[in-house]
This record gives sequence, structure tokens and C-alpha cells, in this order.
Amino acid sequence: MAKKLVIIGAGFAGVWSALSARRLATLTNNASSLEITVIAPEPTLVMRPRLYEANPSQMTHALGSIFEAAAVNFIHGTAESIDSETNAVRIRSGEGIDSTISYDRLILAAGSSVMVPRGAAGIGQNAFNVDSLSSSTKLEGHLQNLASLPESPSRNTIVICGAGFTGIEVTTELPKRLSHIPNARLVLVDSADQVGPELGPGPRPVILKALNDLGVELKLGSPVAEISVDEVVLASGERIETKTAIWTVGVRATPLTQQIPSERDSFNRLRVDKHLRVPAVEAVFATGDAACARADNEGHYALMSCQHALQLGRVSGHNAAADLLGEPLVYYEQAAYNCCLDLGAWGAVIAGGWEKEIKLTGDMAKKVKCYINQKLIYPPGDIQEALELASPIGPDSDELFKQMMDAISKP
Repeated sequence: MAKKLVIIGAGFAGVWSALSARRLATLTNNASSLEITVIAPEPTLVMRPRLYEANPSQMTHALGSIFEAAAVNFIHGTAESIDSETNAVRIRSGEGIDSTISYDRLILAAGSSVMVPRGAAGIGQNAFNVDSLSSSTKLEGHLQNLASLPESPSRNTIVICGAGFTGIEVTTELPKRLSHIPNARLVLVDSADQVGPELGPGPRPVILKALNDLGVELKLGSPVAEISVDEVVLASGERIETKTAIWTVGVRATPLTQQIPSERDSFNRLRVDKHLRVPAVEAVFATGDAACARADNEGHYALMSCQHALQLGRVSGHNAAADLLGEPLVYYEQAAYNCCLDLGAWGAVIAGGWEKEIKLTGDMAKKVKCYINQKLIYPPGDIQEALELASPIGPDSDELFKQMMDAISKP
């Protein structure tokens, strides 16, 4: 009887887990010995790293054909609960019908969602975000509708709450998206005293120049206390009239991690070993934003990012399948890291290494960012190419950077 590998989630980590598992089963002539099932609301990969761009409803990639070619079963539904004692997942369909699926190995790849802190009133009700396809599409409709509202400071002012990676990308993209609003005012706020505190000092001068050139106002050093339909109130007492507050302050791993009896980090991610297995639960692997995984031997951990999710998925899929098929497992390692930050019409900045030393800025960096967003993160349509790319041993971030530079340099 075939062993059952169940994957919760069809994001980057979930998709590449499924393809990597199928790759190993095929290479070892065990294709019929491994049944792979993915559970997700839709057989669609949402290009989450692109949801800050215009037309977010177009930022999807259908998975039906690649799953069919890879002999991956797909279940439409949402994983409601995990019973790690009986190795079962309870699923609720879009019609509200509950069912249960058993597994021999489970990969939790259900991602993360935007984090709303306690004590800040009105964020959930009155703030927009770019965390999901639906929320980004809602923001898009709102931005397009602004021109139909009466002229006022609150109509013309957009407040971006959070000056981290996502907040910076959202802010610098907005001048282009707000070309229909004369005298649009962009205000970027954060509780930190510096823009991009998690990005470090390396790229900060470039980011500040881009924000200044794009006419963005900075209000730092004071958290948001309240968001209403007409204003953002800072803890300092300052009030900013706006009908558009966009919340970009951090994400938290899927609540399903709380159903696995094991240690979690401050982002609710399950702590995993070098094989991405949850140590306390032998049959469960965690990956992508659900996993707190050491990326190297220097104390760095994988970030909740597409760059890390792609490799985490390849390793978790390989290892879960290898565990069932009696094949060797591999270590997850991602020592090389490149941070590529879009800065809208100004360009982009690419910083290398965990110290984030600047590699490229401006137009050339923008070409790299566009290559990543428009090509690199999309799964190929050809199944053989997809399975080859699903290898857990592949080019690291520095090698990929070189390949991208070669690609964009071609005439």
C-alpha cells in the first residue's frame, strides 16, 4: 500500500514540497509507493511577494496542470485541525462540509498572516493590508475609488503603518498607483527610530534617498495607537487625517502550529531540526513561514520570505518522502542570503549577506527585482523542468544572483 504524504498549504513552500517529494519518488522508482496530497482552498499559487504592486488580482499562478502532471492529489478545502496522535487532518470544504484525511507524514506549509497587535484600536476594522489576494484587491479598489471622493486632506493622504521591508515596498510603489490623485501625500510611520530596522544600516542611506526623492514623509519613533475611518492616531498624540491606512507591521505563522505539541518561537513558528522535522512529533515536518529553521551555523534563522520558502519547501518535501521511502535525508542550509528591495519608480536596492552590504542600486537593481518577481518565483510549466528545479541541492542565493545578472545582461 502506498505511503501517504499530506501537505497543508499551496504557497511557495507547499508547492515545492510536493514537487520535491515527487522528484525523489520518481528518481528512486517509487512513484507508485508514495501518494502525495495537497490541501488548500484553491489550486492556485498566490504571488504574495507581488501583492504590493498594482493589479494584484492578476498575481496568481494556476497549479492544476502541474499537480496533475506530477500525480499530486489536490483537496479543495481548509485544514481546520491536526491530530498528531492519530495522524489525521480535519478539512472543511468551501461548502462547509467536514472530512478527515489520514497521513503517514505531514508537511505543515500553511504560511502566515498579518499580525495585528493588541492595544491598537481599529486596525482590524479600518486598516488595509497587502497580506492576501483578497485584502490587496480590496486596497486596489479603494485606491481607484479615491478620485471619486470629494477633495480633502484625508482623501489625498495615505498612511503606511510600518517602515519595514513590506512597508517600504508598498510606499515606494504608491506614487505610480496614485497618479490619478493630484497632490497625493504619503506618510510612512513606525515605532522604531529608523527606517527598515530589520534591514540594518547597509541599505538604509539608499532607502532614505529613494523615500526623499519620491516625496515621502517620515514619522518615526511612535507606534500607532488607533486607526479610524478618517484618521490615524499615533501614541505621541499626533493625528493624521486619512481615509487610507495600510498596515504592514509583521506577520505571524499559521494558527495550526499551535496544534502541534512542540516548541514555537515568537512568530508562532515551529522549531524544527536540520531536516525540518518537528522534534517532538516524528511524523510532522514544518516548512516555509511555519518553520523556525536554522539557516547556517552562525546563528541565523530562515526569514519569513519567498527566498527562504522556496528552499525550505524543496528540503521538507525531499525529507518527508525520503523518510517514508527509506532514502537518505538532507540538511537544510541557506547560508547565502541576498535582500532585494523594490523602491518603486526610484529603482531598487540589493544587499548581500546577512550583514546586507550593498551590491546594486537603481535601475540595474530594479531589473533584477523585476526578473525575480516576473519570472524566477513562478514554477515552470514543463513538468520535467519543474522536477529538476525541485532538487533540495541546488544553487545558493549568490549563485542565483550571478545567474540573474547573466540573464538580464543578455540583449
